[in-house]
Order: sequence, then structure tokens, then C-alpha cells
Amino acid sequence: MSAKSKSKSDDDIVIVAALRTPLIRSRKGAFAGVPASSLLQTVLEGALKQTGIPGTDIDDICVGNCLLPAAGYGSLRMAQIVAGIPETTSLHTVNRQCSSGLQSISIIANAIRSGQIKIGIGAGLESMSQNPMNKMDMVPVDWEVMQQSRTAMDCLIPMGITSDTVVKTYGLERHVLDEFAAESHRKAAAAQAAGKFDSEIVPVMTPSGVVDRDDGIRSGTTAQVLSKLKPVFTPSGATTAGNSSQTTDGAAAVILMTRGEAKRRGIPIQGVWHGFCTAGVPPSIMGIGPAVAIPKVLEYTGLTKDDIDVYEINEAFASQAKWCINELGLDENKVNPLGGAIALGHPLGCTGARLIATLLPELRRRRGRFGIASMCVGTGMGAAAVVEVEAHSSL
Repeated sequence: MSAKSKSKSDDDIVIVAALRTPLIRSRKGAFAGVPASSLLQTVLEGALKQTGIPGTDIDDICVGNCLLPAAGYGSLRMAQIVAGIPETTSLHTVNRQCSSGLQSISIIANAIRSGQIKIGIGAGLESMSQNPMNKMDMVPVDWEVMQQSRTAMDCLIPMGITSDTVVKTYGLERHVLDEFAAESHRKAAAAQAAGKFDSEIVPVMTPSGVVDRDDGIRSGTTAQVLSKLKPVFTPSGATTAGNSSQTTDGAAAVILMTRGEAKRRGIPIQGVWHGFCTAGVPPSIMGIGPAVAIPKVLEYTGLTKDDIDVYEINEAFASQAKWCINELGLDENKVNPLGGAIALGHPLGCTGARLIATLLPELRRRRGRFGIASMCVGTGMGAAAVVEVEAHSSL
């Protein structure tokens, strides 16, 4: 049955909170000295406070993360406990690269749907200050075996080079990418000035004070300014620091339960979770992932692209985001209306959950119904999820 015609059921999986920290530039921003666990702790506390759910009632937590060392898992468990969710609640992590935060929500939604748990939190987290990508050790592999497959070896191509490969493969022009990037900043600056991010942000206490605003937005950026930047990945490429996502620190958390449980507790429903799909693409052009994952999740939920009122598509690079929008024939007025990762930043493991926190309020402001969150995924994948905001009723 299509999500569009499906009647409400007490078994529906619903979102009752979707919050995030500010997104702050890595290394040079206010979160550079803030432990990743503190970001998670803050957003968990904020979600519990917003809903009034006792921490003891949370059955399980899944945290999406890409860069935290394996031993860092213990710090997340500690953050959970200090946030007021006791040791009787379990926690685990998941890494599906840039879609990790969205994957974590899907895992919790499926656990609720199967009856394993009643209430859970899907979260996402990344401190790219403390765990920079360029400091990661290469995992040992059997190179003699792996080199037998060109596709397998393509999994090692740096993401920026895959962006320039998309540019070359599909004939994208540099000025189009710079215009796209400048527009991301313009939209984000306008949204920030209008206070549109305020309801989704949980302020974070840092040694230098309270941080409650994203700091990567450049309100005066223009395509002309961006055109002066040099390529950073290949000498003749079109991908620059200005038309790529920013490396960023941040966390987000989403609380899910059934509609029946939300009714019983009298908690307003922020959105309905309808489904999540992933799809694989060639690793050398990994950025095209949304163009494959979005049709897949539309088919899964019985919707068409015209049923979607807002698309939040992660802007890993202007190249891949712009190509996906064009390839799918999307109405650009529906895509990233508040700007995207080029302006706001892309804390890898956090992004999927962050997109949900941004998507739901914007659907309500537009009096829209269905929204999609989607992104490309390192090593060649795409991911996409469909959520719904129900008109004129919170329960």
C-alpha cells in the first residue's frame, strides 16, 4: 500500500523528537576541544527534555559514526549514562559512512516495528576535529587479491577525486558548481537570519561559552568569489574547497516509537517514518548515489517524485548534488530550501540524523506532507528515507 493512501495505525513508526547541535567547522571552530561524547550527551539530554520521556524508558540507542576509533565506543556509552539514560538501556554503533546517522534511525525503526523494543533513539555523531580523515590508518588487506579487481581498488579513491570524475564523466561546468555552492550559502544565511534553524538546535556549552548557531555559513559568498578558488583534488578539476562540503563537528538524535505509544504518553508526533533504502553505485563516481537510492525508496513507499514536498539531499560536493537533481528531474525549489552541507557542513556520521532534524520543521512550515532525506555514501552507495508530516494533527 502506498504511503499516500495508507490509513493511520497505532503500529505506525513515528518520530517524537529530532534535534541536533549546531554544526561547527572542524579544527578552527568552537567544538575543536569538545569531546565527541559531550556532543552526543548534549543532544540526548535535549531530546529527553523536549519529550519528557524518562531516560529509563529508552530501550536501545544506535549511534551512527564514521571516524571515532573503536575504543571510543565506551565514551558514547558513558555519554548515554551521564545524559540520564541508565546502564539498563543498551547502545550500539553503526558505520555506513555518510549515511550512518540515517542508517541508525532505520535500525531503531525496524527494531520497534519487529516488536523488539518500544522506544529507541537513532543518533549520529562526528568530531572531525578530533578524528580527521587524513589521520586515519589504512586497514590491512591482501593487496595481491584486491588488485585483481579494479572496482575494489576504486573504493580507495579520495572522495574529492570521485567528484572530479563525476564532473568529467557528465560534462559539468565549473561555473554551474560555483553558482550552486553560492546559492547554498545564500539560502542557509537567509534561514539562519529568519531563525528557521532555532527549533532544531540544542545549544552546547563549551569552554568559551554557549554555542547555539552554525558557523560555516558565509552570507556574502558569490559565484564570482568562489570562481577564484583553485581546484584542490586534481590540477584541472572543477572541485574546490568552495563547492565542496565543509568538514564539521556535530551530533543529532531522533526518538522513535509507535503511534500507539505516542498517544498513550500524550507526546506530539513530529513525523511518520515510512522507509529507508540503500543502493550501490560504482565507487569511482560514488556521488551519484542519491539518483539511485531516491527512486528505490519512492518505489518502496509507493510514492512518486511529485509527491515529495521537500528533498534534503546532502551536498557532499556541488558536482554530485547538482547532477543528481538534474538526473532525477527534481523541482529545485523543493531541494535543500535552507541550504545544504556546502554552507552548513557535513559531519559524516551525524549528517543523516541532521537531515531529519532539518527536514521535519521545514515540511511543517511549508504545510507539506512528504519529505526525503538522501545522500551519497563513500565507496559507492546511496541512501534515502521517506518521512511524513501529518497535516492539522499532532497525534
